[in-house]
Amino acid sequence: MQISVTPESFKLAQVFTISRGSRTEAKVLTVRIKAGAKEGRGECVPYARYGETLESVTAEIEALPEQFDREALYDLLPAGAARNAVDCALWDMEAKAAGKRAWELAGLPAPKPEITAYTLSLDTPENMQAQAAKNAFRPLLKIKLGTPDDMPRLEAVRKGAPKSRIIIDANEGWSRAVYLDLVPHLQRLGVSLVEQPLPARDDEGLIGLERPVPVCADESAHDCASLPQLKGKYDIVNIKLDKTGGLTEALRLKEAALAQGYGVMVGCMVGTSLAMAPATLVAQGATVTDLDGPLLLAEDRATPLHFDELGVHAPAPELWG
Repeated sequence: MQISVTPESFKLAQVFTISRGSRTEAKVLTVRIKAGAKEGRGECVPYARYGETLESVTAEIEALPEQFDREALYDLLPAGAARNAVDCALWDMEAKAAGKRAWELAGLPAPKPEITAYTLSLDTPENMQAQAAKNAFRPLLKIKLGTPDDMPRLEAVRKGAPKSRIIIDANEGWSRAVYLDLVPHLQRLGVSLVEQPLPARDDEGLIGLERPVPVCADESAHDCASLPQLKGKYDIVNIKLDKTGGLTEALRLKEAALAQGYGVMVGCMVGTSLAMAPATLVAQGATVTDLDGPLLLAEDRATPLHFDELGVHAPAPELWG
């Protein structure tokens, strides 16, 4: 097999801000794996929160042996961005070699459209209200919070989009006391989910608390090995391929999470349609789908995912799988 890793940059439609900082472009790594006449592609987004850089992830991939399969890959690389791009490229190559779609190889039915959240960038309350009003036609909005001024922002978004479902992502930005203070207001404003309210290192603080608004684990949940540490703290698990290390482990995590009584959210980093494509398989029937990365871009892959009023559709074979 021949493996190549290419860093690429895609401009965002507007500045995207969360509590950790702002960005104007999506920096991704595109992996191509070629065996004979067939080539598969995968994409990952190295994430500094997990100690990843474009350079470190590239080095991980370039250190792989010449021959391995998806099962062997599980032991060659840890869960994370590097394994994700390689795993998804292998799925793509296998599908092309078999003349089948990736979901057929996985024993899954053809994916149907899934309504996806659309993320509003962290901004002033006035600007967030304007963003919400502009996107009030969308059935599900996600708000990035995690600052001392969250309530004015949330109130503004609800005013701008009175009919949309709202989920919020605190990005580990709250304390236990802040969470307890905000919960009644989340209920009042019709918030249907709160994602990672406490830092992963301090999420023991969620044990014993009432959770009238479902709480979703993001930074606290990576792969199947993470599940035992979530008990009593969370109601939903956010599955991101860049955390699980690819589609193979994401499907395993979904099955295990559902078997243990968790709901499933399928999320993403800010990447292109190539990164979202494998996740559409995992998103089938999820409690929440959050695969809006391409909607935040000013430029995308040559064959992008299709989004419409029904949601995000399965990828065309020219894109992936």
